[in-house]
Amino acid sequence: MRFLIWFMSFCFFAVAVAAIGLVIAYSYFGDGLPEHNQLASYDPPTMTRVHAGNGQILAEFATEKRVYVPINAIPQRVINAFLAAEDKNFYQHSGIDALGIVRAVFQNVQNYMKGRRLVGASTITQQVAKNFLLSNEVSIDRKIREAILAFRIEQTYAKDRILELYLNAIYLGSGSYGVAAAALNYFNKSLDELTIAEAAYLAALPKAPSNYHPIRKLEQAIERRNWVIDRMLDEGFVTEEEASAAAQDSLEVTSREDSVFVKANYFAEEVRRDLYDRYGEDVLYGGGLSVHTTLSPRLQKIAESALRNGLVTYDRRHGWRGPETQIEIDEHWSETLAAIEVAPGVDPWQLAVVLEASAESARIGFADGSESGIPLAEVKWARAALDDQKVGAAVKRVSDVLNPGDVVAVEPVAEDSDGNAYPEGTFALRQVPNVNGAIVAIDPHTGRVLAMSGGVSFEESEFNRATQAQRQPGSAFKPFVYFTALDNGFTPAHIILDAPIVIDQGEELGKWKPANYTDRFYGPSPLRLGIEKSRNLMTVRLAQYVGMDKISQTASTFGIKNDMEPVLAMALGSGETTLMKLTTAYAMLVNGGKRIQPTLIDRIQDNSGATIHKYDQRPCEGCRDVVWSDQPVPAIMDDREQVADPATAYQVVSMLEGVVQRGTGVRARAVGKPIGGKTGTTNDSLDTWFIGFSPDLVAGVFVGFDEPKSLGAKETGSSVSAPIFTEFMKAALADQPGIPFRIPPGIRLVNVSRSTGEVVRAGSSDSILEAFKPGTEPVPGSPAAILQTSDPATGVSSARPVPLAAPSGQAGTGGLY
Repeated sequence: MRFLIWFMSFCFFAVAVAAIGLVIAYSYFGDGLPEHNQLASYDPPTMTRVHAGNGQILAEFATEKRVYVPINAIPQRVINAFLAAEDKNFYQHSGIDALGIVRAVFQNVQNYMKGRRLVGASTITQQVAKNFLLSNEVSIDRKIREAILAFRIEQTYAKDRILELYLNAIYLGSGSYGVAAAALNYFNKSLDELTIAEAAYLAALPKAPSNYHPIRKLEQAIERRNWVIDRMLDEGFVTEEEASAAAQDSLEVTSREDSVFVKANYFAEEVRRDLYDRYGEDVLYGGGLSVHTTLSPRLQKIAESALRNGLVTYDRRHGWRGPETQIEIDEHWSETLAAIEVAPGVDPWQLAVVLEASAESARIGFADGSESGIPLAEVKWARAALDDQKVGAAVKRVSDVLNPGDVVAVEPVAEDSDGNAYPEGTFALRQVPNVNGAIVAIDPHTGRVLAMSGGVSFEESEFNRATQAQRQPGSAFKPFVYFTALDNGFTPAHIILDAPIVIDQGEELGKWKPANYTDRFYGPSPLRLGIEKSRNLMTVRLAQYVGMDKISQTASTFGIKNDMEPVLAMALGSGETTLMKLTTAYAMLVNGGKRIQPTLIDRIQDNSGATIHKYDQRPCEGCRDVVWSDQPVPAIMDDREQVADPATAYQVVSMLEGVVQRGTGVRARAVGKPIGGKTGTTNDSLDTWFIGFSPDLVAGVFVGFDEPKSLGAKETGSSVSAPIFTEFMKAALADQPGIPFRIPPGIRLVNVSRSTGEVVRAGSSDSILEAFKPGTEPVPGSPAAILQTSDPATGVSSARPVPLAAPSGQAGTGGLY
């Protein structure tokens, strides 16, 4: 009895001491702990996701790749996998699992004796306390603080809220924070699409994701996944049949980039810059924005292909610059080739090494050890590149170009240039172009940018030549000189003298003697012919008469260039601008003179789904109605600013249609639909352009070297840029009917001679339907006078020519007097 009393007293004393110790420890370690109430308003950094116009993902911006998913949207299968692996008693304990701790102690004794890694006994609640409120320090102090915080968290929050925080915060490798991001990154699936095996694999990762990498450490990853499946079976979360089948599943990861992402790097980077400027770095990379862009994946793919093909075609005309590098052809050549870093711009081509080269073909090898061949026909283009854009002698043998050990870019081809089929596995020699360029496509009615590529390789250079490159547009600016003239009393049938002209620029600059591209003079010609054939001398005379101050104002109105110097050289496109600005200006001609602003973003939503930015601010009553079949389509106001006379804009559009039909842009006729456009080539062919349009789509192309130098003596906007535009528009409009350009009210169409501007009978060989404003139509038989603003004897023009007044009663007769 005395022993029993003594033992009970000892136990009571021990419990009291332990209780006092716990109180002291709780007070000591609990003092100064982080405030756990902040978890109630926890808003984790989440990915900003950028979507193309059809909803596909264009880009994701994040410091932590996380997609936050509420607990009621997480499938039970995923929850069960993590409970089985991490904390099977989660819904029973109060933050600390005493039985789990006891089991861990015994397990760790055994592990210590066998030299194995010690295991922990942290509950999910403790992991939340550590991940959100504490550091990863390994110490007894931190474990005690973690336990205290876990107890406090359990007293404050519901179990589901704790589990929600855990499943959205846990790091699961490959840059994935939370189960939703991991499901996307590993399997390209949403959570509700995961199989038992896939959910179990994710639940296997929290302890050490790098130890169970699905590629580098596949065996360990499957072993750990199957351990989780066994735990799920033990807890009754799956049946034996389900567990057995899941354990037999292979572990295969799926790249999201190949199946989900739209490739438009330059476009995505422009969007990123815009978001950064609007909201700052924290919101961009952690605000969970949902950004809906204007990009059309179909048109973007066409634009990327057309630009690359055009640059490659130009590059091939100027010769072969040699292999990427060279290696020894020995028994280890495939390993050596595999170790070579692929240069930017090679993708989507492949690297291969020349194993043998003969007269008719080359035998090539790839990094995987496979072999193939290149026939002579696919090497003939590779004449040696010489200085001044010249090329060497014609290629007659493959061995004239390729030698064993050359590492080259190649592309599989199915047929030759004549359409004859090649044997399967035939390759063609390729070369990454060193010229660069850009293409942009815009909806002329809204300004929505539908496609944009700023160069041949974003990996090589992030510089966007569509928006950042300031280059001279050359003759691509001329339509706005003619627009200014048409807006100031001229008609397309007015006659301008195409003859030598000399401009006295003063003692310092001397005399300026502009010339046509052909160095020829064509005499009196209508305005239309001047723009169709891109006559420089006619343009200078017209600009001199109209006044460069007015042309400078036109350039500003259309957003091409603000404060353009009012000097005549600007009329020939010597003022710098960007491809985006010039293409937008053409779009305003097409839409009838309505101001638009190019935009890449339609709408931005915050992480709660609320719209915080919308490009189109117009109200639309009834637009939210689900069914419109029994009511009229809602009418939406047109609030675009009218910046130009629609009649003048149409006259220019009609003349630019003539550029494609009969002028310098004739290559674009291959589109086979109503098309207008203008070429542009600067002095010494430093820059080449083609800006063109259909009634509902405008596209601009620029090509030039980043460090300006001549593209070649005969390289022009017609030969370099127009083929890119043509390839793009031909594919873009392939499934659309040919729509004629819209004619504004009041325009009078009169049959005139294209070469003289005089009225002629319909059906005449030289006749065209010319557009005139009311009251300016030419009168049959009226003379067509010549605009002469220089001294006929000397050809020297005054700096400010005096306008010649029209005789009384002679206005609108088709001639300028």
